Amino acid sequence: MLTMEPTSMLRNLFDLPRSIALSSVSAGFVAMLIGCSGPLLIVVQAAQNAGLTDEQLSSWVWAVMIGTGICSLLMSLWYRQPLLAAWPTAGAALLASSLPEYSFNEAVGAYIVSSIGLILLGISGLFGRMMGYIPGTIIAGMMAGILLQFGTNVFTYLLEAPLLVVAMLAGYLLLKRFKFTAPTIGIMIVGLLICYVGGTLNVGRVSPRLTIPVLIVPAFSLQALLGLSLPLFILANASQNAPGLGVLRSFGYNVPPEGPITLTGIVSLLAAPMGNFGFSLSAITAAICVSPDAHPDPDKRYSAGVAYGLWYIIFGLFGATAVALFNGLPAAFIATLAGLSLLGAINAGLTGAMSEPTEREPALLAFLITASNITILGIGAPFWGLVVGVAAHWILGSAKARPNA
Repeated sequence: MLTMEPTSMLRNLFDLPRSIALSSVSAGFVAMLIGCSGPLLIVVQAAQNAGLTDEQLSSWVWAVMIGTGICSLLMSLWYRQPLLAAWPTAGAALLASSLPEYSFNEAVGAYIVSSIGLILLGISGLFGRMMGYIPGTIIAGMMAGILLQFGTNVFTYLLEAPLLVVAMLAGYLLLKRFKFTAPTIGIMIVGLLICYVGGTLNVGRVSPRLTIPVLIVPAFSLQALLGLSLPLFILANASQNAPGLGVLRSFGYNVPPEGPITLTGIVSLLAAPMGNFGFSLSAITAAICVSPDAHPDPDKRYSAGVAYGLWYIIFGLFGATAVALFNGLPAAFIATLAGLSLLGAINAGLTGAMSEPTEREPALLAFLITASNITILGIGAPFWGLVVGVAAHWILGSAKARPNA
């Protein structure tokens, strides 16, 4: 069910000028940059593997970016929380290997069916009831596990680009020391300057060009429904919606999941004929916008979600041009910027996971399994971190309940 009130949305919209800050605008931009720098390139790879035309690829990129922006904008304004949408990275990876087996018309038909499944799941309220059984400490451990690799990647690139990493790290610490309101934008400027001087920026030939979406007539086949619809539906919920909701709850945002899941399903359905394979709640990029670094006031932090949505719409209008732009940024710069932007969220996740002495072992297992980045049955580590964490919670809880335990 959609628990949304238009009057609340208008009130939040009118309050936006008093809620927005430089830190929330920069947090939204960095979250968008991170979302585009990796997952968007997987979309490009999937399109190339399937032999799609440049027009079809541009339309696909247009659809995923514009749809992500619209979902994030509407959810953040309606709920007054930094609710971010994304396209499932695991789903894009699935398409990179499976899409060549089907016609693009069959794929669009599969996207439509998967979107209808998301709408029905949201309306039923089943997803919210399932998430209600997961303790907050386990959710926090899973969140910390998701983000850990982004923190360690900062130092992975230390030997490859020592000047860049050290300068950005030092800039981050100095800006935090002097309580600069938007340290992320400061280190981004420092990093770009160093990349420009070092000649590692490859964006000189990028020119803006508006994208015109292409409508694809859907076709339906049992093979595509089983090979694409079902896996995309499972991956959207296991690898994105569950961790995304966990990230929000770990920062005190207890939004009912029925509305966001239904909304992302509706927008997915509308964007499917243009090549979009589905939207879901964001997990990794959401951690940037729910962190106190995005805005010190939790009630005004929704402005970071609005900024994120607007950035996506702005860049999405130019489709393939945005892909070329983000592809021209050095990997070391993006990894360092992401890791430093997520330090606050990693800290919050680890603190929350260890906050209850009786829950530390299940939370630690959830953290370790998620951080391992394993994939089982095509489903990523965050889902299995939740499963094992809840199982450990139940087993240890049952053992403690026995008199001789």
